[in-house]
Parts: sequence; C-alpha cells; structure tokens
Amino acid sequence: MADRIQVEDIQFHGLHGVMEEERRVGHRFRVDVTLELDLQPAGLADDFRLTVDYAAVARSVVEIGTGPSVQLVETLAERMAARVLEEFPPVDAVEMRVAKIHPPVALHVGASIVTIRRTRARKATSWETAIPLPKYRP
Repeated sequence: MADRIQVEDIQFHGLHGVMEEERRVGHRFRVDVTLELDLQPAGLADDFRLTVDYAAVARSVVEIGTGPSVQLVETLAERMAARVLEEFPPVDAVEMRVAKIHPPVALHVGASIVTIRRTRARKATSWETAIPLPKYRP
C-alpha cells in the first residue's frame, strides 16, 4: 500500500515512566502517526466519508497518552496502534512514532523514541484485554 496519511507532532503531557516520580510528575510526549490505506476512492470522489478523519485519530492518541499510567513508551505505542486499528476500519496498517521529550537520564538526551508498525494481519492486542505481564524491576 503506497497511500499514506501522516499526522505529525501530536503533543500531550503524560504520566508515564519506569520511575514512580515520572508517573507522578509526568513528561511531555510527541507522537507522529502514519496511516496506510487506499486513498484513491476519497480522492476521486472528493468525499470525506471515504477517508479517515485524522483529527479523530489525533484525539484517540491524546486520550491514550493522557490516560492511565504505564511504564514503557513501547506500551503507549502498542495501545495507540491497537486503538487506531480498532476505531478506523479503512486503515490497513499504522506506524506510531512515540517520543518522550527530555527523558530522565544522566546525559542530555533530547528524546527517547519508539517506532512500531502494526497491520491488520498482526494487530496489536487491545489494551483492555491484554494479558498482564510481570512488572519490570530495575
């Protein structure tokens, strides 16, 4: 699939991280989403109903990002990808690029970034039904 819609620089403040302080104080996050779907029908018909409302995609991303705390940026990316595939049936694949801005490490790091790509064939497990995994203990 060569057709894509990109929604870039979605930002929010989220309470996510391995350390308890991160989940209490929070961080700034930035998300870029790439949706893969057939855009030709919408383009030929000039019909909004034949494409994906990227503002609704951004709202879903922010809802997850500002929702319940998780430890890993990877978890945020998986939940966001699962939500997009669940809520937007025309989307064949989604790429999530989730950045934690200025993560708490001993060096100056502008961002730590996780990028995943999920397809309908290998859809991420919905966070509401995910099997709980053991907690990470650093």
